Amino acid sequence: MQTDVMFAGFGGQGIMLIGQMLAYAGMAEGKNVLWFPSYGPEMRGGTAYCTVVVSDQAIGSPIIDRPQAIAVLNRPSLDKFHTRVRTSGLLIINTSLVDATTDRKDITVLDVPANQIALDCGTGKAANMAVLGAYAGRTKAVKLESLQDLVRYQFKSKPQFIDVNLRVLEQGWALGEKAS
Repeated sequence: MQTDVMFAGFGGQGIMLIGQMLAYAGMAEGKNVLWFPSYGPEMRGGTAYCTVVVSDQAIGSPIIDRPQAIAVLNRPSLDKFHTRVRTSGLLIINTSLVDATTDRKDITVLDVPANQIALDCGTGKAANMAVLGAYAGRTKAVKLESLQDLVRYQFKSKPQFIDVNLRVLEQGWALGEKAS
């Protein structure tokens, strides 16, 4: 099985972190992975994106022009990338910040109120974890336990952030799993 996803949003929204975490979770599970970041000219606070491939087989190319899934955390990313989702693919939209959707009928749209989930869990800074959880819960690209272990590792120097990030991740997972 191979799955690929593009995470897109403002650079400060933790886009690269969730891409790395998905890749590391795949590695921890013995899968082949690829994480391909792109900042473009907007490196300081502008739209950034990364592509992640998780596969049981060798990965042929680091360039995925039409990913199976795209998760957008802001409106400029929706406008720029929604047409690139592969037919029968998945578009995840952070409905807390994006007040639009796509008119495409050939893909599945998963609405994730990521910022609201994070706020309900006690922080405004973990919306990216809700999106990561929703993607992984929907696709089962990696196990929830692998992602939980990575949250614990990622925030080991700031243990006060571990529990809240785990709650946001788990709520995102549940939302994605429910939509399956």
